[in-house]
Amino acid sequence: MNEQSEERDEVLATVRRFERMLADGEPAFFDLADFESIIDHYTQSAQFDKALQACEAAVAQYPFSTELLIDRAQVLAMRGEYPEALKQIDEVAERDPDNADVAVTRGIVSTQQGDYPAAVAYFQQGAERAPDRDDIYFNLGLAYQQWQKFKSAARNYKQSLKLNPDNDAAVQELLYCLEVSGRLDSNLEFFRRFTDEDPYSTIAWYNLGQAYYKALQYGNAAQAFDYAIVIDPKFYEAHAYLASCFVSMEEYSRAIEEFQLSYPEGEPTAEAFCNIGECYEKLRQWDLSRRHYQKALDLDPEMDEAWFGIGVILDAQEHWFQALHYYRKAVGLYAESGEYWVALAGAEYQVGNIVSALEAYEKATEVQPDMPEGWINWSAILYEQGNYDAAIDLMKTATELLPEDAELLYRLCAYQLAAGRYRQAYDVLENALLLDFDKHRLLFEFFPELEQQRALTRLIEQYRK
Repeated sequence: MNEQSEERDEVLATVRRFERMLADGEPAFFDLADFESIIDHYTQSAQFDKALQACEAAVAQYPFSTELLIDRAQVLAMRGEYPEALKQIDEVAERDPDNADVAVTRGIVSTQQGDYPAAVAYFQQGAERAPDRDDIYFNLGLAYQQWQKFKSAARNYKQSLKLNPDNDAAVQELLYCLEVSGRLDSNLEFFRRFTDEDPYSTIAWYNLGQAYYKALQYGNAAQAFDYAIVIDPKFYEAHAYLASCFVSMEEYSRAIEEFQLSYPEGEPTAEAFCNIGECYEKLRQWDLSRRHYQKALDLDPEMDEAWFGIGVILDAQEHWFQALHYYRKAVGLYAESGEYWVALAGAEYQVGNIVSALEAYEKATEVQPDMPEGWINWSAILYEQGNYDAAIDLMKTATELLPEDAELLYRLCAYQLAAGRYRQAYDVLENALLLDFDKHRLLFEFFPELEQQRALTRLIEQYRK
């Protein structure tokens, strides 16, 4: 990992030198490898305009380099300029018809245009011409994945990793495909095989750890990340993942120790500080938690998680007026979080801003309709206001969206009983009891007096197993 860090530093130095050349308007010499590194840097960070600038400068110095012409075609494709990209690659094909990258580039264009059968055919041509190139199998996996053919995608990602175990993007995409196709647990052996073949490979243990983590086997994941760290104590990404394992196992003190090792000494990151703040929050050490959230904001004022975290701390201490400021800042930065809107609504309610609370709950269910808490809390306010019909209608909408959530059904039943709609309530109750009998206690928690109604208790007893 240290070698990779040094290589990154060299690339960044080359990029800075290139950018100085552009800013000063004076020519500077770069060898072919330098230009390749600059172009890769820009494309990996999705800076396609700068990547194209680098291509043009490179082609001006090396007009007969097919590699650079192919780079230019691929960058044009990434910018959505497909006709120009294909025109460029056709010119390359005239010079070097057997070049695997001709087929690969055509495959990339076809993938981006949504023509997945053509893309697969092109990438397969490329693989026949260059069977040892992991990037071709990776692109083939991407084409199959976007085609929703996850098994075929996974097979090609595996081939890519066999050729290059360091391809982290292939690891992530493979894990995603295995997860969505329900085949992750049965494929853990694929990742274990790399550690068996090379037990001193940090990447092999790191990849195995990620697989275990995705499979929710946090103990095994922690052990794998620990092995990676033993081999390379400065493997910062492994420290971060190990910390996340401890968070999942609710071992927050150990997680804090690992998050503190997840960055080079003296170079803390906003993400690390935010994660540490959340761990202290779970430990209810409010001062330390807030201090670390603030450190995160000092490094990155736009970090919505840190603003939200401080709001949570203030909320827990019943400082609701102060919490409002931080919750509002969080939703302002990331308005697509149902969790943020629910928290904001709760604080608004606590300070008596009922209309604002209702608006925030409505927004929560809009951005995250599969979050039961938003529907339940919103309906509870309507119920408290005596607006039983609105509360019932709201819960009907929620149960239609989330028919497998028994808690929503029990809440709807309670509202219907309160409104005197007994027949409808009993129908809903039967469905809830069939779905999750044990949760019927929620009904009595909401309406303790219902436990005295014999007809209701008799109906419930009929469904006791």
